[in-house]
Amino acid sequence: MRTVLLVASCLATCSLVAACAQSSAARAGFDAPDASARSTPDSGGGSVPGFAPGEVDAAVSLPNECSEASKLVYVLSDASDLFSFAPDAKVFTKIGHLTCPGGRPNSMAVDRSGTAWVNYADGRLFKVSTTDATCEATPFVPGQGGFVAFGMAFATNGATTNEETLYVSGVGESAGSPSQGLATIDLKTFVLKPIGNFSGALSGKSSDLTGTGDGRLYGFFATDPFGTLAAIDTATGATSSNKTLDGVNTGSAWAFSFWGGDFWFYTSPSFSSSVTRLRTSGDGTLAVVVPDVGNMRIVGAGVSTCAPIAPPR
Repeated sequence: MRTVLLVASCLATCSLVAACAQSSAARAGFDAPDASARSTPDSGGGSVPGFAPGEVDAAVSLPNECSEASKLVYVLSDASDLFSFAPDAKVFTKIGHLTCPGGRPNSMAVDRSGTAWVNYADGRLFKVSTTDATCEATPFVPGQGGFVAFGMAFATNGATTNEETLYVSGVGESAGSPSQGLATIDLKTFVLKPIGNFSGALSGKSSDLTGTGDGRLYGFFATDPFGTLAAIDTATGATSSNKTLDGVNTGSAWAFSFWGGDFWFYTSPSFSSSVTRLRTSGDGTLAVVVPDVGNMRIVGAGVSTCAPIAPPR
């Protein structure tokens, strides 16, 4: 999951899912495993398959090494302030101020250890503590494969593993220029490997990304007049199950995350961001849940694959 700031007239992106041997067709839509019997109508046309409480949890029987902090969402403002966000309580808590020497932050992803990875507009990638916001440079070389600014997120490599991959979504270098599509970054070698372009009406569109702990990847695309949510094939970059998010304007900055069975969108149609939730865990409604986050424009959001994929009980 990750988020981006639009510069001049348009820039943005963010998230992930593992490129495992499972076919993309098996995990293409917004369904949880074996979700065909759980489809629920949404309020904006089409259907948004829901998540039956308990079924997603039962599908993943793995050791849980996750800390409570790694189960939160983290957001980053254009002023380089890092916050944690507890979606169930709708509470933002300031952690600290980033001092990475990269100018303007562009996007963020969080791994299972609770470490944040932050992309800056100049293409550099930094490692950031979600405990105190301290910053560490990495050997990542900007511009690999044409990727400079990008959205980013982690996703597990399938429903039965805790191993994860960092996915990135390229942003065009100038207003109106096409996205470079989907890629991965190996955090051992810091080599970026392009995967492919998005498909159909979303080809060339900038997006934020978010992934799940059961191996799925989604994109929040900057489309006009309203944003689009789509599933992403991690093997090819192809998109499917496109859903127009009626009333959700990405504005000058946007990000999103998947948490507790729902999608959470952070958008800035004016200066301050608002939070909108798509309740895929229940009736599929789309509604603003935090109208104003308080004099802050969110340009990045990250949630680890430790985050709950069903509503907390």
